[in-house]
Amino acid sequence: MSLKSCFINILCAALSGFPLMVWGQNLVPNPGFETFNACPRHLGNLHQDVAEWTTPTSGTTDYFHMCSFHMGTPENFNGVQRTVEGEGYAGFYAYAPDDYREYLQVRLKSPLTPGAEYRLSFYVSLAERSDYAIRDFGILFSNNLLEIDTKKNISKGKRYDIPENKYHYLETPAADFISDTRDWSRVEARFEADGTEEYLILGNFRTNRQTRTAKTGRSSNKGAYYYIDKVALLKLKPQLAMAQAPSEARTSTYALDSLQVFQSLLFEFDTHSLSGPGREELKELYEFLSRDSDLQLHLAGHTDGKGRADYNQLLSEKRCLAVARYLENLGISSGRIQWLGFGSSRPVASNETEDGRSRNRRVEFLIKKTRKPLPDTEK
Repeated sequence: MSLKSCFINILCAALSGFPLMVWGQNLVPNPGFETFNACPRHLGNLHQDVAEWTTPTSGTTDYFHMCSFHMGTPENFNGVQRTVEGEGYAGFYAYAPDDYREYLQVRLKSPLTPGAEYRLSFYVSLAERSDYAIRDFGILFSNNLLEIDTKKNISKGKRYDIPENKYHYLETPAADFISDTRDWSRVEARFEADGTEEYLILGNFRTNRQTRTAKTGRSSNKGAYYYIDKVALLKLKPQLAMAQAPSEARTSTYALDSLQVFQSLLFEFDTHSLSGPGREELKELYEFLSRDSDLQLHLAGHTDGKGRADYNQLLSEKRCLAVARYLENLGISSGRIQWLGFGSSRPVASNETEDGRSRNRRVEFLIKKTRKPLPDTEK
């Protein structure tokens, strides 16, 4: 991993564009895949080799560790990638022919508290021999261990065929395809627990037809294979003072490659107009972006659960557009801003309460630094 990537990883852990407080320990045991039952010797043996982690299906998820010759780090059968930290990481197919999928599953150190807010993050890197990249990773919480006899995607139908099991499903809100094969990309999702979260399952739960993909230029016919490392699930502290003093809550330094939320950009129901505090926050972001013309901004707009899906989709797009136009008027080139609306499909809080609906009416953003394209050479 490059020095630049190390710096970004440290920055992402320390900053999120606004003060972020967490409580207690990481609730994911063996988060960096460092503790193993056996040094990996064969493909598809994560469920036996790694302590704490298992697989919920017949898919053959892989384990890599520096102790191994055949399944080692940083070099292995799918390319070269150093660990985020330590000596091990896992690898899985998030997209492959005939809807083949691989997943990772772990029992949390303790069940999550209903109504509390949490942040789940992990690092992924696309293997060099992948011919596709994806942009969305699925996160599934279950109150029981999953053991499903399939090598395909874990569909909603397969999940609910298991009696007396409850689920909480969400997706990581990526603003772009995760195609970096040199450095690690940090993926993050924040959510409100509903009390069903005892086991965590990571992977792609969509079919091939439903999965958004981008070609990498290779022709391996293998799909999208990702290395994964440093999984963290942390409970967030309530930020009660933020609404009272938004100007103090902001900072003019923002983390790169980390999804963040505009804290002062609060939308009233069925509106896309920018508030005064919201404009001030956008000015802070403008000052940051104006210092480096290589920084690109990705916006994601959201609504609460009220109203028709098609109307909410349009409203979420209008919220993104309002932010983009304001920044363009300040002086940021339109070519540096990309945006997507997600309607009400990705709530971070319950839509049953006004407080929850208010938090769901939001615009998220991610800042990326453009890189010069590298030659496509085989290892």
